[in-house]
Amino acid sequence: MEVADSVTCIILLILFSGSAAGNRKALYSFKAQENAIAMAPSSDNGICKSMVETHGYDCEEHTVTTQDGYILSMQRIPVGRSGGTPGNRPPVLLQHGILMDGITWLLLPPEQSLAFVLSDNGYDVWIANSRGTKYSKGHKSLSPNDPAYWDWSWDELVAYDLPATFQYVYDQTGQKLHYVGHSQGTLIALAALSKDQLLNMLRSAALLCPIAYMGQMTSPLAKNAADNFIAEAVYWLGLSEFDPRGDAVVKLLKDICSKPGIDCTNLLTSFTGQNCCLNSSIVNIFLDHEPQPSATKNMVHLAQMIRQGTIKMYDYIDEVENMKHYGQATPPAYNMTSIPNDFPVFLSYGGEDALSDVNDVKLLLGSLKDHDGDKLVVQYRYDYAHADYVMAENAKQDVYDPLIAFFRLQ
Repeated sequence: MEVADSVTCIILLILFSGSAAGNRKALYSFKAQENAIAMAPSSDNGICKSMVETHGYDCEEHTVTTQDGYILSMQRIPVGRSGGTPGNRPPVLLQHGILMDGITWLLLPPEQSLAFVLSDNGYDVWIANSRGTKYSKGHKSLSPNDPAYWDWSWDELVAYDLPATFQYVYDQTGQKLHYVGHSQGTLIALAALSKDQLLNMLRSAALLCPIAYMGQMTSPLAKNAADNFIAEAVYWLGLSEFDPRGDAVVKLLKDICSKPGIDCTNLLTSFTGQNCCLNSSIVNIFLDHEPQPSATKNMVHLAQMIRQGTIKMYDYIDEVENMKHYGQATPPAYNMTSIPNDFPVFLSYGGEDALSDVNDVKLLLGSLKDHDGDKLVVQYRYDYAHADYVMAENAKQDVYDPLIAFFRLQ
């Protein structure tokens, strides 16, 4: 067996055994714990305290409640490190990808992390954290130990999380906002835009590693999991939370990464593709905070997209269930050609990205072929893979500076 295949098998085993162990723990928890309602974290232990204020930036913790009851954590960096007057700055909402949270935008040093770079360039920065992640575990009536808490896929992020966070930022600032999404953060934005959602609150969108079509992805880890129906098997076992993070797993990976001659940037390769520009120390910082949980149902939905090469709502497989949810026997599609041609989009993709594959991105670009020429900026980085866009030491000059230049034109 080749080394890459061995790494893939090990990571698959770690991810899914971690998920199963976490859910077994939940299944055997005390009744009182099962009935407890998860509340939003206090400002004393949130992202502001741990990741932002330590670098000399002002930071505010906010919460927003979705229409279906999830309590989401948001962070606001109102001014740059050098200070300034809050209130007049154009707002930017940053939305992370799958198995990540808002710390995605804070992993690099302040001079290189997108959240800080935007703040120092005059923007009012808002960081979103999707339901189920560490700082967005709250719900009005459900506990994360309740399987019903995890009964969602990215369809619900489109229908509930995005509208709630957009409306909150819009109400707080009184301005239309710019949006930056990475990975799944691009998928939910594209889906919302295709349904004419959010446009009245949005100035422009920057899509890093755009995910729409997924049928040609080359990631061994994601492809093997999808082809072998791994997520479905976990779901059918009744394990509703997909949690790749556990103390034993993280300690194991950190121990491996600390050994002489071991470059742990390679651990990411079987999932993301060959990242060009990660400092080896960034993986330890990554493991301090990520990966984050998601719903197993969400992983099933993504696996369906990989196998089918389509952008559709979650498929319940059973026609009666689909009819109950959608009023038709098959799930409705999100039509990328419905995205308004005059809406400003910045899109950046990498030649080495194994998740947002070049050929899949080309399908998306084909759907946008009628977009107004001055409203669509496409950047191609031949050497970038999936993690480079949020963790590369040269991302500021190669991606973030052009992104900010685009925002200033809108």
